[in-house]
Amino acid sequence: MEAQYARDVYGKTLVELGKKHNNIVVFDADLSGSTRTSFFRKEFPERFFNFGVAEQNMVASAAGLASCGKIVFVSTFAMFATARALDQVRNSVCLNKANVKIVATHGGITVGEDGASHQALEDINLFRAIPNMQIIVPADGPEAREAVITAYNTPGPFYIRLGRSKIPSLENRGEFVLGKGVCLENGKDIAIVACGIMVQQALEATAALKKEGVNATVVNMASLKPIDSELIIAVAKKCNKLIVCEEHQVTGGLYSAVCEVLAQSYPVRIDRIGVENQFGQSGSPKELMEFYGLTANFIVEKAKKLLR
Repeated sequence: MEAQYARDVYGKTLVELGKKHNNIVVFDADLSGSTRTSFFRKEFPERFFNFGVAEQNMVASAAGLASCGKIVFVSTFAMFATARALDQVRNSVCLNKANVKIVATHGGITVGEDGASHQALEDINLFRAIPNMQIIVPADGPEAREAVITAYNTPGPFYIRLGRSKIPSLENRGEFVLGKGVCLENGKDIAIVACGIMVQQALEATAALKKEGVNATVVNMASLKPIDSELIIAVAKKCNKLIVCEEHQVTGGLYSAVCEVLAQSYPVRIDRIGVENQFGQSGSPKELMEFYGLTANFIVEKAKKLLR
């Protein structure tokens, strides 16, 4: 499985779309080298705008340009796109259903050495509560490409969350469809629902569990909003036990979304893998994943406990 940076894929996909569509405009906040919007800047300098460290102005301006018929891709680090510009996202973008696509990089704990101030762990929570916002957390580079193209072709606000580190491409991932999850493994003992880089960890955990005679279903739930309620209920009925895995606070993200679906439709036993109401800290991505319990071995232990 080839490992690649999802943000590299994002930059290349912007160029691909820019060559086909003259209505695309790209904004960045002095981080185009990191977010890879620099690829678009090089090809289409007249359609690229750097706002400096002024994320609120950037988002408000994007909403204004969208009102004139443009489709605006806005990029910066996830922490700054969400927490810093929340007012403008809510009132200028989402309230008006503006065609603004926020594609943020450096989401989650795997930002690494930059530490707590740059590790967005609350971003999905902040945006999931806003009406009209659509949220995608791709599991690999190819899915990031499909998500960006989907955002271009689908009216309204989007938040696409990308990481900083290289991630392997999944085998037999299937095509991304907004509002749908994909079953990557089909087992009857327990279901594991994951998004982003945690999909790979879920697959590794499933392989380990299989050696011990436990067959798990694995769902890649890249579309968090809208979410695939039908699939969540189906795997809950099949397995009656679920684990939800995300590189995010356990409050307000994928775990909360899955619990909301099942509480109303089919309550079952459910556990979670995520950051437990803590800030991040400086360290290598591998060290931090282990420290915060976001690796396959932690999923295996949770599964065994739930099955007992």
